[in-house]
Amino acid sequence: MKLLTIRSISFAAATLAMAASANALTINWSGLQGTSTLNFSENAISLFKANGGKVVALGNTTPILAEGATSAWSFVLPITSITITPSLKIGAGQASGSALDIVRKTLDEDTGEVITSGIVLANFKLDYIKHQVLADATTHGATTLPMFAVYDFNVATPLALKYKFPLSITGREVLDKLKLTPAAVDLFATSLGLSGDAVIGLVRDTEFGTLTQDIAVKVRKPAVSNKPYVPAP
Repeated sequence: MKLLTIRSISFAAATLAMAASANALTINWSGLQGTSTLNFSENAISLFKANGGKVVALGNTTPILAEGATSAWSFVLPITSITITPSLKIGAGQASGSALDIVRKTLDEDTGEVITSGIVLANFKLDYIKHQVLADATTHGATTLPMFAVYDFNVATPLALKYKFPLSITGREVLDKLKLTPAAVDLFATSLGLSGDAVIGLVRDTEFGTLTQDIAVKVRKPAVSNKPYVPAP
């Protein structure tokens, strides 16, 4: 009966709200099951490693370590909200509280000092209207750029809902061809101290991987926090 109640409240509320308003409706999904899994591509991993970079999970992000690996290149981000458009389609999904710290370490040849630079991407949002991944972007030691367009994406597998007797509802989609937006290429170059036409060209042209969304109308215990992640000063 609990599943029926959750389903009824969530979707009935959405329907009633749409009938009364032309505005989109955002549903809190922190108490229901839903994850977005980011898998970096082999080309992206090679690009990171060749330039002294790695990715660190922050907030409520969970890293997935491959067998024998010392650094994670796959990350699970809990979905905390879903936005329904007036046409009853999914317009956006957000993983508030999730964050990734992209860190680069280089050696100063003159002093022998290790220099650390980086950028934190937090509170990810999938914009299905513009086909972009947005995030609060914070260069280490700098001011946060809220909901900055980081990646463009392609919908490889559209969201497909499956109904299983008696009340199970699950859905999965796959987004691929994640490529940095032109503004993100510039921001990454500045934040990570990247230079040279060859390196910048690789950053611009690399497909960074895939995002796989899995949702289910089932209770998530405990509910995940949807408090936005704020980088330390």
